[in-house]
Amino acid sequence: MSGTRVVPGACPLDCPDGCSWQVTVQDGEAVALRGTPDHPYTRGTLCVKVNQFLEHTRAEDRLLYPLRRTGRKGEGRFERITWDDALTEIAQRLTKTIERHGGEAIWPYQGTGTLGFLQGLQGRAGSRLWNVLGASRHDMTICSIAGLAGLTYTLGTSTGIDPESLAQSRLILLWGSNPLTTHHHLWKVIQRARSDGAHVVVIDPIRSRSAAQADEHIAPLPGSDAALALGLLHVVVQEGAEDQEYLDTHTVGWPEFRKLVMEFSPGRAAREAGVPEEEIVRLGQRIATSRPTAIRVSQGIQRHAGGGSALRALACLPGVTGDWRRPGGGLLYSTDGYFGGNREALYRDDLLKRPVRSLSMTRLAEGLLETDDPPVEALIVYGANPLASSPDQNRIRQGLAREDLFTVVMDHFQTDTADYADIVLPATMQPEHLDVHDGYGHVYVTWNEPAVAPPGECLSTTETFRRLARAMRLTEPALYASDEQLASELLDSEHPSLSDITVDSLRAKGWARLAYPEDHVPFADGFPTPSGKLEFVSETAEADGFDAVAGYVPALEAQDAELARQLPFVLISVASHFFLNTVFGNKPELRRRAGPPQVVVHPQDASMYGITDGDRVRVSNARGAFEALAKVADVVRPGVAMSTKGHWPKHTDDAGPNATVAERDADMGGGAVFHDNRVQITPLGGADTDNEDAQ
Repeated sequence: MSGTRVVPGACPLDCPDGCSWQVTVQDGEAVALRGTPDHPYTRGTLCVKVNQFLEHTRAEDRLLYPLRRTGRKGEGRFERITWDDALTEIAQRLTKTIERHGGEAIWPYQGTGTLGFLQGLQGRAGSRLWNVLGASRHDMTICSIAGLAGLTYTLGTSTGIDPESLAQSRLILLWGSNPLTTHHHLWKVIQRARSDGAHVVVIDPIRSRSAAQADEHIAPLPGSDAALALGLLHVVVQEGAEDQEYLDTHTVGWPEFRKLVMEFSPGRAAREAGVPEEEIVRLGQRIATSRPTAIRVSQGIQRHAGGGSALRALACLPGVTGDWRRPGGGLLYSTDGYFGGNREALYRDDLLKRPVRSLSMTRLAEGLLETDDPPVEALIVYGANPLASSPDQNRIRQGLAREDLFTVVMDHFQTDTADYADIVLPATMQPEHLDVHDGYGHVYVTWNEPAVAPPGECLSTTETFRRLARAMRLTEPALYASDEQLASELLDSEHPSLSDITVDSLRAKGWARLAYPEDHVPFADGFPTPSGKLEFVSETAEADGFDAVAGYVPALEAQDAELARQLPFVLISVASHFFLNTVFGNKPELRRRAGPPQVVVHPQDASMYGITDGDRVRVSNARGAFEALAKVADVVRPGVAMSTKGHWPKHTDDAGPNATVAERDADMGGGAVFHDNRVQITPLGGADTDNEDAQ
């Protein structure tokens, strides 16, 4: 198309901000990208990662054509083939797999590469096809599931408060949250609250960018958050600051929970969390007198053996103080539940003829190497790079190397995982396809209009699955719905959040606030629990095998004193300021700004173990090892080492932090335990000081 036009869209990436953006197109080419200026949350700005997204779509190493493997698995040698050849081969292999073992021998492995309802995770893209084929169900356990499960026992839902309500808060606890890197639009809301006198506390083992700019920073041991929360509540109760009227009217189980709280004196909480007792007393007293208090919790604190219990306990805190009933009070973990779109219409689980097994995303190695009833014979990977992102990296590599495993990877670039594929399919990027997005850190829905034609022979996820269904001669009409039809089905909902939001209105404006008032208090009319109240004591949790009373479950490795003598560091892999998971891990400018892989240790630990700033070190345990440059700094607390996620193993000696992480579940939901990981760090010599750009 000739001329200049501005096309509305949405950032697709795994970030709570879910930005609304605009693409300027001139004569058919995307020439500029910016945040939507009149969007109340995006406010015209994108992040340092996404600002260069258009350059990323034009990268020299972008996949443009279907490929077939010509070398050994893992070598990354391929030849170009046609789409017809690729789809025919995939259809034949999947058909033979079904004939031998049934559909459950197929594992559709989807990740968070895009969160779109049509092309990505939020709508379980491809679900209709996998239901018709009877494929195994893919359990999305890598990100936030333990916390979601824990919150549901307390609140009946994982949906928390509207982030924009934090502007009314007087005390903001950023608990395991670093919004300046992972949720930077929220920081603007926090700054508005600070201008009105709000006090901001960051609770994090790391002095992150956000912690450095907060009013106060408390650095607990990883996995001790529930103990710290109970200690703070002990102080609140000692101060007589519990909201008795709220407790009597809107909660169940307070006497039992209060008994547990009183067992966690500030001294005990200090020993469990490894923080000074006076810090707990001081913050507890502040919580006792600050109304409203808001807690922003991110996913990191639930990635350990007690992760679900931690979120369950944290959700109790505003129940004791009564902050759940106040605008600007309560807890924010995810807002995804605010969007009432008809997700079931996209999934079409009614197409599944019989129940099928579930395979956990964070147990990929187990699924590929140990599952045999039936074995996983076909792996279809899309929106994911599990060799870089999932636990037990070395065993995943072994599983992907199986010659009897047929692997298809749909991606934009030839990732580490794609190197092991039999067939690689080129996928469209966000400005090239239609999609609908919500956000798990705001209450808006966004329309993504295709701005430009796809390069080469790239196809959208939806079109790829339509063509594969045709190649397999499947006759179910739902498999061939257009993207416009899918969007219409999603928005065809009686849910009040979508009142007056239609395909036409959303497409015309590009975004809409869901139909909630600006001073919305989510549980003003009760909680969606069996009792209709906040549940300090949950019969549902007890029936599921957990303690009836919300409480503290220690981390497994991080809290193991005996193991600490052998493996003295708890390794935390935090979000990089320049990558988003492994997205952008191949972008030269962002790789330069991120610097080489590093591991940060406290000066006290560096002195004890002979580590010098700039040393090349080996980080290891029985599961695996990786190498990095040591950085000595007090941004970590003693006993904790910090690396960042996002580097591709092929760029870093074929290993990364996940080589050391156990393929083990958190207490709830089957969540991952990335931060429940003990390692030793050994200097290798050969200091390298060329790391001034590193985070």
